[in-house]
Amino acid sequence: MRCFFVSDLHGRVEQYKRLFNLVSSERPDAVFFGGDLLPGGFGAAMDISSFLKNVFFQGIRDVRNGDKNIRFFVILGNDDPRIHESSFIDADEEGLIEYVHDQTVPFGGLFVTGYSFVPPTPFLLKDWERYDVSRFVDVGSVSPEEGIRTVPVPENEVRYSTIAEDLQRLAEASPLEKTIFLFHSPPFGSYLDRVGLDGRMVDHAPVDVHVGSVAIRRFIEKEQPLLTLHGHIHESPMLTGHWRETKGRTLSCSAAHDGPELALVRFDTDDLANASRELVPQP
Repeated sequence: MRCFFVSDLHGRVEQYKRLFNLVSSERPDAVFFGGDLLPGGFGAAMDISSFLKNVFFQGIRDVRNGDKNIRFFVILGNDDPRIHESSFIDADEEGLIEYVHDQTVPFGGLFVTGYSFVPPTPFLLKDWERYDVSRFVDVGSVSPEEGIRTVPVPENEVRYSTIAEDLQRLAEASPLEKTIFLFHSPPFGSYLDRVGLDGRMVDHAPVDVHVGSVAIRRFIEKEQPLLTLHGHIHESPMLTGHWRETKGRTLSCSAAHDGPELALVRFDTDDLANASRELVPQP
């Protein structure tokens, strides 16, 4: 099955237009969205509700008017306020997309599992942050118990839930050698989680230049899923020179990018070794 993967578009309308044009012309079997999809911050060109209606969902509707067989697998990322999650759940119930956070769904003879949470970051929006393998918080980061949330979460869940525990549960949902995992966070200590914080200190302690999930790394190494897809760290491919890596039989790919181009990962589930990444320029 031929697939597209994108991540971290952050509401950039021109990138979405390029993506939907390519989907309409190439007609892959599926498109995977790896989170950080929505506009945000003071520079946002439009509010999120307008973006969802007129850009994201309308773009998918236009594609599906030409080919209703194309599937759209979606998760959100740490910059996407969770208060808008209901719009994606509604679109899933309508049959427009498949919102797969914390879910496993069949895909041909394979399965797709989605997971949005990332380990603690320095940022204050905590809707999609969770402790990783313990209640440890890295130098320069803010605990998930602090910051702000756009939806209420039980205190016990915020304080004690971990990514590691979630992945242990999700691992039971499907045969992992046939499962594609759509993550927002990359694995820790990989080509995919390198940030440009060399030499940075906080309170005289060095900041780690790898900021991915230890739990996700251990999960990949132990469970060896078919394929894992990641985003979150925009500059990592530029800093490491790699957008993919292989651990055992598992291929891991990142679609994050820190330039104006649309970073588009193409892969065929029957030929993962020849997955490619194209930086599609503005027209």
